[in-house]
Amino acid sequence: MSFFDVLTLAGGLAMFLYGMRLMGDGLKESSSGALKSAMEKVTNNPFKAFLLGVAVTAIIQSSTATIVITSGLVGAGLLTLHQSLGIVIGANVGTTVTGQIIRLLDMDASAGSWLQIFKPSSLAPIALIIGIILIMGRRVRHSRQLGNIAIGFGILFTGLLNMTAAVNTLTESDFIASLFRGLGDNPFIGYLTGAGVAFVLQSSSAAVGILQAFSQSGLLTFKAVYPVIVGIYLGDCVTTAIVCSIGAKADAQRVGVTNIIFNIGKSVLVLVGVGVVHALGLIDGLWNAEVNSGIIANANTVFNLTSAVLLFPLLPVLERIGRRIVKDDEEPENKYKDKLDALSPAFVSSPALALRSCYDLLLTQLRVARSNLDKAFGLLEHYDGKVLKEILDEEESIDLMTDALSKYIVVLLPHLRSRDHTSILNQYFKTVTEFERLGDHAVNIAENAEDMGTSEKEFSASAQAQFRVLKDLLDKMLDYTEQAFARRDVEAAYAIEPLEEVVSEMINNMKEHHLERLGKGLCNLYADANFENLMNDCRRVAAVCTNIGEAVVIRVKPELADQEHDYFTALHGGQDPAFNKVYTEAKEHYISQLNAAMNPAE
Repeated sequence: MSFFDVLTLAGGLAMFLYGMRLMGDGLKESSSGALKSAMEKVTNNPFKAFLLGVAVTAIIQSSTATIVITSGLVGAGLLTLHQSLGIVIGANVGTTVTGQIIRLLDMDASAGSWLQIFKPSSLAPIALIIGIILIMGRRVRHSRQLGNIAIGFGILFTGLLNMTAAVNTLTESDFIASLFRGLGDNPFIGYLTGAGVAFVLQSSSAAVGILQAFSQSGLLTFKAVYPVIVGIYLGDCVTTAIVCSIGAKADAQRVGVTNIIFNIGKSVLVLVGVGVVHALGLIDGLWNAEVNSGIIANANTVFNLTSAVLLFPLLPVLERIGRRIVKDDEEPENKYKDKLDALSPAFVSSPALALRSCYDLLLTQLRVARSNLDKAFGLLEHYDGKVLKEILDEEESIDLMTDALSKYIVVLLPHLRSRDHTSILNQYFKTVTEFERLGDHAVNIAENAEDMGTSEKEFSASAQAQFRVLKDLLDKMLDYTEQAFARRDVEAAYAIEPLEEVVSEMINNMKEHHLERLGKGLCNLYADANFENLMNDCRRVAAVCTNIGEAVVIRVKPELADQEHDYFTALHGGQDPAFNKVYTEAKEHYISQLNAAMNPAE
């Protein structure tokens, strides 16, 4: 055994782990939207949840990812703890699929047989070739994600082959041979070895895969291997529980804790079960026999599946134990708590889930800000201190949502690999600030109303009538804004820009009318500052709507991002017939109403 043999083994392990990570990330990135939809449809039927856990883990190649995502959905209130437990047990079974794939190492195919193509030495280059064609060609939708999946698969098998070659060399060492034999003599050491490797690698699939690679040495026996497999269960679930607990609420933490309890129960069942079966002499032929990767894969599958069947009826007990270990949260109640909790750290590795949580909270923020605007305009006609307090309380919620979203977006950005996802997040980052500004303008309008209501200043009937016309137009803009953002409706987004120009003209006309009324003594001179402030806030509300509309257009048409300024400037320059039509119709309608609101008799 030389230093270079160890180096080859370490390099093969690095390739194997990177390939598994690359493949898993690609699968999660391309399927996380469908994954979330499937998980949200889980009912209180634990068996359906179990099957879903098996399927999702088999697809994304990681029980840790499945359980962490499930924990995030529980924390967001989209799943209950009871619903999640079936998924957790299913995830433990689904993770055995990776081992069944790796067992292709044992395939014995002659050089001339078509089965030769399924050997890792053939699959690795085939997967790498397919992957690089997809990545460089980019002619297929999601080609980069699909290419990464294929590349990851190829790197995984290449690393596995390198590990196997290195192991075959290392086993010539008396030290390594005695080490492997020692595992069979001391099951406790084997158990701790499995737990330690899984904890360090943060993946039971990777730990089992390494064990399968070492089985090629011909020195591992069943009695040495099975305690290592059982130890892997504990090491992996501890890592998962730690990840589930980071910044999570009580029920989300319980998902990780119940996974540990389940795996402890599984370990006891397997150790006792194998011991009893061996004592009865039922596996004497297997006990001291050399194992290959197929036997390891089958043992892992049988252990997990049998444990799942036997422990499945005890789901209510697992839930009760989890609730006793993790106490309920003691937090001040917030009416938007569920939406805020949906910004879960568990979703960072699954961009579609994280972006959906951002979207839900942004839409909530928009609707709260819009409700505040309605209340604020109402205070201009009938001031009520209770309504002002409601507006200020809701403004605190808007600020809280803004802070939470801004921090989450910063955390999420480095984890995005898709250009589309990055484009979406960039637009979300812009809109979160715009929605906050919308709330700020509502507060400004409300405080103007307070100043006028408490000092007995008021506008003339004509000014109030014109304000109502302006509010109607702003309401129309806000309708388009909400429709554009909520539905990614480009037509609604395009309709916002021409209306902003009409708002600008209306405000200019209202200022002229206001000066005329002041000259005639029809408006309170002391209310002049309030009038100017209100005009400024109305103009800014319209500008916010326009900014949101532009963000929606770029969100749907990311190819315009590089020419955003020139594109929208051209629209305002009268070069777009649709823009001109909406502008002309709105101007004729609202300016005529504005003029009619001015009472000549005053």
